[in-house]
Amino acid sequence: MLAAAPALAQSSGSAGEVIDRAVALVEGRVITLSELEFEARVALIRAGGVQAAMAPLGDAALRDALDLAIGQRLEEREADKLQAYPLDEGEVDAAVAAFKARFPSAADYERFLARHEADPQQVAAVLGRSLRTAKILEGKLRLRAQVTEAEVRRAYDRGAADLGGSAYDQIREPLRQKLVADRLKQLTVAELALLRRSADVRLIAPFARVSRGAPP
Repeated sequence: MLAAAPALAQSSGSAGEVIDRAVALVEGRVITLSELEFEARVALIRAGGVQAAMAPLGDAALRDALDLAIGQRLEEREADKLQAYPLDEGEVDAAVAAFKARFPSAADYERFLARHEADPQQVAAVLGRSLRTAKILEGKLRLRAQVTEAEVRRAYDRGAADLGGSAYDQIREPLRQKLVADRLKQLTVAELALLRRSADVRLIAPFARVSRGAPP
């Protein structure tokens, strides 16, 4: 049974040859190492540039990617139950176009896909999952992330020396947005941790188990 074995054997060719590894089980569904690496590189390229397509991925990067992958799958699963937070087709198309534009040429993009034995549909699926998770968390947490005028003022007073003498009225709105974004990040971490505690998640890869404080 797949869930019982961390190594996935090739179905043809040399018997027992390992071509992939399961790194986690989320509600009975396997996340493989190749799947995780591909999702990690898509996220890194989307956020920081095409150089991430070739950069090595250490255990820390894979742990972060796995935490994100698990959280996204659990949020999508909950939203699917409620038939909530659907994406428009245009949202995914725009995200795919922006992702492709990160590459110097269409040939570079195709080489990236070939290197990971992926196709455009897989890119769209990864980006779509990320977009939908962001929409879900926005819907759940945005109201709780709001800050009061008093909180903005206190933040301004505390950081006035670092604001280059900017008047409160000039800096108020960007400061408010930063405070909201910071609070939203904190709420997101708590939300995903709560969801994960109530879910059936099994960490298999040594780097993944270390991230949860368990022995390798």
